[in-house]
Order: sequence, then structure tokens, then C-alpha cells
Amino acid sequence: MTLKRRSRLRRLLGFKEKDHESELNTLDFPESPETELSSTSSGIASHESSEDQHEFEEDPYSDVRDRLEELSARDKSRYAAHSQDQVHDELQLPVFAAYTTYLGYAVLIVCGHIRDLLAKVFGHGRYLRRKTPYSSDNLQLFAPLLKSWENFYTRRLYHRIQDCFNRPIASNPGATIQVLERVSKDGRKTLELLGTLDDLDTDREREEYYSSPHFVKVSHDRVARTCLNLGSYNYLGFADDWNVTCKEDVLGSMNSLPVSNSSSRNEYGTTHLHRELEELVSRFLGKEDALCLNMGFNTNCTTIPALVQRGDLIISDELNHTSIVNGARASGAAIRIFRHNDFLHLEQILREAIVMGRPRTRRPWNKILVIVEGIYSMEGEYCDLGNIVRVTKKYGAYVYLDEAHSIGAMGPTGRGCAEYCGVDTNDIDIMMGTFTKSFGGMGGYIAASKDTIAFLRRRCAGSSYHNSLSPVVCQQVISSFKVRRSGYVQRQVVMGEDGTTIGKQKIQALRDNSNYFRMRLEEMGLHVMGHYDSPVMPVMLYNPTKICSFSRECFKRGLAVVVVGFPAVPIITSRARFCISAGHTRKQLDHALEQIEEVADKLKLRYAVSTFG
Repeated sequence: MTLKRRSRLRRLLGFKEKDHESELNTLDFPESPETELSSTSSGIASHESSEDQHEFEEDPYSDVRDRLEELSARDKSRYAAHSQDQVHDELQLPVFAAYTTYLGYAVLIVCGHIRDLLAKVFGHGRYLRRKTPYSSDNLQLFAPLLKSWENFYTRRLYHRIQDCFNRPIASNPGATIQVLERVSKDGRKTLELLGTLDDLDTDREREEYYSSPHFVKVSHDRVARTCLNLGSYNYLGFADDWNVTCKEDVLGSMNSLPVSNSSSRNEYGTTHLHRELEELVSRFLGKEDALCLNMGFNTNCTTIPALVQRGDLIISDELNHTSIVNGARASGAAIRIFRHNDFLHLEQILREAIVMGRPRTRRPWNKILVIVEGIYSMEGEYCDLGNIVRVTKKYGAYVYLDEAHSIGAMGPTGRGCAEYCGVDTNDIDIMMGTFTKSFGGMGGYIAASKDTIAFLRRRCAGSSYHNSLSPVVCQQVISSFKVRRSGYVQRQVVMGEDGTTIGKQKIQALRDNSNYFRMRLEEMGLHVMGHYDSPVMPVMLYNPTKICSFSRECFKRGLAVVVVGFPAVPIITSRARFCISAGHTRKQLDHALEQIEEVADKLKLRYAVSTFG
């Protein structure tokens, strides 16, 4: 390691140049086996020729192939390669939609307050506090535990449409999914599983279920609905072929290892599977080492406070995930926000931070950490990583890249946003990602230099105090890299080190399905956010009444969709979010698009072609 790089590493870990020379050397931790940098590292990988990409037996999109490639190349040249002038084509909220959205929320809020008032006056209401044996319910002795806007929003707005959220399932989350039916007897304040058809009150209600083409009975004759799954993070389709690709090794891991180690990584929570997984991740990303933790959300929440503290500065994209926001707030570092994907605004903030220093004292910041995401999960846009890395390195700041939604889903070999944008992973100091989206597991990872990972093993709460990742889940993620097929030796599916095209087909299928679905949604005249080659497609609903209407109408038609409202997104930008999988077929997507077009007509969602939808 050169002196310059070692000095940079010291600043990232918070060490002073002279005072703590010995401390860096004391961070030795049992290391993973030496890894060899991948020959297809992000800095040198490039898209393969069209012939290589479509060398499979049959191309289901041959009739629209040219159009899909044209749209993909257009967005990549604008937002990743910048070989074309970037077009600021942000969706504009129609005036009519804005007025009706604000009016809808105003009516709901006013009616909610009126109902609260009437409940107090007449002493009757779903949410009226009644006498209970608990002393804390005596408001003469205790302050109200819940008395805020959030509680009012939950009672009077969220509960009206909560049947659209948290739907329980009775199958694996593959391309099709079985969703259990729920009913409410108190105006949707609470929901309970329907159970069997005998639990219904009338024969007419039973007949409605029997006559539905999506009706199905699952274990114990419980009522469920078979739906096309357009919401799960099953990007590479491992939920569809799990019995073939992963089952044998995953179940076999329980012969020698427990489901849980009941210990943190720094105690007795590390197994050979944890080490193998970390070696695979580091080699896959072209980094020196990696650390795997048991929850993706907590990976950000616990890693960021370990890297920065008071006296440091975090510069965060305004649309970063809540886990990043929570981690930044917990760190004690100062926080600055730059406009989404605006590297010029980032440069302005960096210049000001370096010139002005800390507030009041004007002393220089100990270190500056710039945090961005590979794919922004609520927008479907990928990061302008090339420009952000260039600007960040120009001013001597560090880059923290969250690839929760992009790892495995972007780039010719699935190595994420860095590969897609042609950025060398050596220029990214901290690479974070999760195993929940593309790898069919859970947990998250941090990939960086050996010294940084050794530091985090001791200082990161996710490693020091939290329970380690389940060995069974470790094997699941490893199996998504190495899949055993009948009659063949063990294969490196995603990494493609065996010379087969299994992983390549999955990545290409995800890209084709996503781009086709996005193209058709745009042709309908819907407001679709995001870029081509992203598997996340948000469709704008705006009006609060359309959140529940869209979800329920799709559910009637056998489509399981995710709808998103406040506080996950700004209050006037409610949306439906489609997540496409490599497991979907074109026939399934065409059927879904036909149903979505019917719903769009019914709910007036064609804002791209009409002010009134």
C-alpha cells in the first residue's frame, strides 16, 4: 500500500497521522483467504455485442428488439455515459392533479378531525380510549403516549386503505404468488385472515369467490388469490427456480450448521460459510475484502456511524434511503444534502465545505463522505456515478455507494451500477449492497479495502453486537452464485466462471423484461419515473384516493402490486411501484399490461397525454 493511499485510509478510519500509528496495526482480524481481483472488474468491463447478448435459443422480444435497444442506449448515453446532452425530462405534476390531490387530503383531514370530535362528544368511536385495567390509560396520571400528526394520519387516513398493504402470502414470491384473503369487521381498523369459505356470512359472498378465475385454496382450505407478482424483489428469479438451483445446498447446510449461531460475528457467530460468502462478494466486486451483516437496513444504520463521527461531514443525495438517513443522523456528523443526481450542486457543496470548514470554528472537516445509491428504489433512476465519483475525488472526499437495488440487476455481468457506468470499483471507497433483491436471501454487505473491513469488524455495531447472518441464508446467497444442476458440476451462475450462460440469461431476461414493461407503460400515456435498464418502475398516481383504487382494481384482476404513499414519498407524489423479475415471461407481462391499461382508463391515470388523466 502506498503512503498516499495509507494516509487516505487513516483519514477514512478517523486516525491521526502520527499519534495512532500502532492502532491501525492492532486491527488485525482473522482474514479471509487472499482474493484475486476479477478480470471483469467494473472499471474495464463493457457491454458485449448484440449478437453475444442474444445468443440464446429464442428471443421472445425479437419483434421489438431494435426499439428496446434504442431506448436503452438513449438513456445510457444521457445519464451514464453522457455522450448525449442530458435532457431534463422530469415529470411535471399536472395542475388538475395537484389541485385534486391537495383537495383530497384536505377533505380526509377535515373529516378525520370531525369524526374525532364527534367521538368525544357522543362517547362512541372506533378509536375512543375506554377504561382498561392498565394504569397507563389513566390520562390524569400519564401523558398520552400517542398524540401527534403521525397517529392521526394512521387512524384517519392510513387505516382507510390498509388492506392495500402488508398482504400475507401463502407461496414463494415467484412470478406468480398466492395472496391470502383478509376481512375487517371494524371499518378496516384491524384486518384478519378470512380462513375458509365457511367463515363467510352469505352464499352470495361464497359464490363471488368460487366464480373468480383467481380463486384458490391453500393449506387447511384457506382462501387465497393467485396473482401475477409485480412487487417482490425477485430480480434474478431465484424464487421461481429455487428447487432446482438452490434447494439441495441450502437444506444440506443444516446438516452441519444451525439456523442461527445465536451470537455476534465477534464472538461465536462466524462460520466457514460467512468467510466463503465474504470472499465471493469481494472477488465479485473487485475489492480486497468484505463484511456480511444480517440485515440490509442495519448495514447502513450501523456502518455509517462507525465510519464518521462528530467533526466529519456527510454529503447525501436528497433521495437516499431511510437507512442511510438514520445512519447519518446516528453518526453525530454534520449533514449536507445535494439535489438528486446533480453533480454540479455536489461540487458547489464540496467547495463550500472545504473553504468554510466547520461552523463557528472554521476548522477543516476531519473527513467528508459522499453517499449515493446505485438505483433509487422509489424513483427507478440510476446514479450519475461517473460524474459524482469524478467530482468527489477531485476534492479529496470519500464515496459510499449503496447498491441494494443495483447489485446483480445492472451491468453485463450483474456487478451493479459501477459496471454499468464504467466506473472502476477502486475509485469507490465503500461499496454497500444487500442480498434480498437479486440473491433470494437476506442481509447486507460492505466491500472495501482490507484495513477498512478489519476496522469495521471491530467498530461496526452490526458486527460487534448484532446476531450474525444465519448460516442457512449464507448458503442461499452462495448458491445463487454457485448453482448445482442435475448432471453437471457446481456452477458459478451469476459470476459465470464456469463458462455457462445461466447467469447471463438471467441478467439479460431481467433487462429485457424491465425495458419492455417500461416501454409499454410509457406508450399507455402513464407517468413513469426512472431510466431504462432499471428493474424498478414507479407509475405516478398522485391523488390519495387512487392509491387504494389502483391496488384493489389490480388485485381483482389478479395482479399483486405495491402502492406507495406518504410518508415513504412526499405527500402529493403517491405512486405504484412495479418490480420486474427475470422469472416473468412475455406472455405474463402482456396479460398484466392489458389489465393495467383497463385500470388506467377507469382511474384516469394517463397524465402524459391528458391534464385530466
